[in-house]
Amino acid sequence: MRFLLVAINAKYIHSNLAVYSLKEYAAEYATEFIKRKNEIEIAEYTINQYTDKILQDIYTKKPDYIGFSCYIWNVDYVLTIVENIKKILPNVEIWLGGPEVSYNAVQVLEQNSAVTGVLRGEGEVIFKNLLNAIACDTEYNTVRGLTYRKNAGIIVENEDEQVTDLSTIPFVYRNLKEFENRIIYYESSRGCPFSCSYCLSSIDKHLRFRDLETVKKELKFFIDNKVAQVKFVDRTFNCKKDHSIAIWKYIKEHDNGITNFHFEIAADILNEEELEVIRQMRPGLIQLEVGVQSTNEDTITLINRKMDFSKVAAVVEKIKSFENTHLHLDLIAGLPKENIDSFANSFNMVYSVKPHQLQLGFLKVLHGSNMELQIEENGLVYNSKAPYEVLSTKWISFGDVLRLKKVEEVLEIYYNSGQFGCSILELEKYFDTPFGMYDSLGQYYSEHAPNGEKHSRVQRYELLLDFVSDLNLSDDEKNIFVQLLTYDFYLRDNVKNRPSFAKSLDGYKKTIVHMYVEEEQKREILPDYEGFNSKQLAKMTHIEVFDFDVTSYTKKGELIKGTYFMVFDYKNRNPLDSGARTITTR
Repeated sequence: MRFLLVAINAKYIHSNLAVYSLKEYAAEYATEFIKRKNEIEIAEYTINQYTDKILQDIYTKKPDYIGFSCYIWNVDYVLTIVENIKKILPNVEIWLGGPEVSYNAVQVLEQNSAVTGVLRGEGEVIFKNLLNAIACDTEYNTVRGLTYRKNAGIIVENEDEQVTDLSTIPFVYRNLKEFENRIIYYESSRGCPFSCSYCLSSIDKHLRFRDLETVKKELKFFIDNKVAQVKFVDRTFNCKKDHSIAIWKYIKEHDNGITNFHFEIAADILNEEELEVIRQMRPGLIQLEVGVQSTNEDTITLINRKMDFSKVAAVVEKIKSFENTHLHLDLIAGLPKENIDSFANSFNMVYSVKPHQLQLGFLKVLHGSNMELQIEENGLVYNSKAPYEVLSTKWISFGDVLRLKKVEEVLEIYYNSGQFGCSILELEKYFDTPFGMYDSLGQYYSEHAPNGEKHSRVQRYELLLDFVSDLNLSDDEKNIFVQLLTYDFYLRDNVKNRPSFAKSLDGYKKTIVHMYVEEEQKREILPDYEGFNSKQLAKMTHIEVFDFDVTSYTKKGELIKGTYFMVFDYKNRNPLDSGARTITTR
């Protein structure tokens, strides 16, 4: 007998912690199922694959039972596959689990006749008991946490299962070959102490932590195996001080110089001891994600969120001063009490602290969330299909939502990509507010991509320059912008096809050649390129000529004119933004 656990991820680089956790827990505790030599198999796909290919692959595995992990990004895709699987494997039982089906299980069964049942909530214990019931051929009414369809078509909803002791769940990453070139997800806690009305985590009031010594052993495994990145899925990692600081101290003390750890935190509750630990970390060891969502106090109160943005801003500024930690801040558009002007204010306030990334998301009305209970109260109109994204509210129109979509697009391209850092900073000088700048840029960008076509990287630079050309800048101001754009262009990549906007280097070619010959002899500027000759150095690095000292201008705001040569060293990069090391000489 074979039970196939299916995960359909958003991208290939993602992995699905849930299905691996179910399998490992069952292997440890589903005594009757395992004792009778039944099999549990995992199959992972992505939403970018053709459904026919997935159907073919599942069919060839000949499962007797199939379980699908369901989320807002894949549920429609999953249900399409489920409907067709039942046609080609009519005797197979199909079970669903995950947050997208746990809070409306009866409705899911009523609308999808191919589905046998739903595992509600945390799945490990429920899945283990389901397997044992299958192995022993007992009725499903003995398994808590199930909503299922009986032979007569009657839908039965069993009582809830209790929450799981997190320390009893086996480690799922013993064989790292299964996760090669994929992000590793890890949880050291479940539940959340906060009650944000838009979030499903607020429903689970049973905040639990994995045993710290167990966590340390598992983190040591990642460190010893030089895993590139471990993303903690804890909803608020630092909600228990002794837990978070112990983990941060451990990864600091056992740093292998390679592995990066990602955490979602509440910045305003970080204390001085935690900040001091962060200050001492290797640049790039951790990255922090902070959910701000809104700075409107009425909105924060209405969504049951606890957050002091003044404290958030102070903490973010302090961590930024360490120059070792990538910071990612989030905003949500479409929340109650927030109109377009209020959101613009939230945007400006968060943008002012200059995080490395600012994620602009849109409210999603999730099944089971308190926000779903407030639809009429807030005049929420949202898409009836997953991910149930807001279309309008009492405070914001669909036209405003579309406007913010344009802002989101250019924010991703020109800010979050990290490819336009200095030129965007310069552009801000010509607008009253950051939101005003991105709002104007978003409109301009959409007009030059009316059918949603994707621009190449060079085209994005050229389009930004065209946008600036319409601002009636002086010749000196435009020249500064063009050279900063050139600086940004070469900071990330050693592009050999020179962009059209960059100044000609024809008059400097002999000097540049001489600089590389001199470097081959002296090895003063590029010490890490030992053994390479001048021609090889010229291919591996880049030298650009500027009319002013770009470093002084971007760091101190000082415009020092003259002829400055800048060497871009691509072997040595900033761990936070991947920018090349630069050396300026005259």
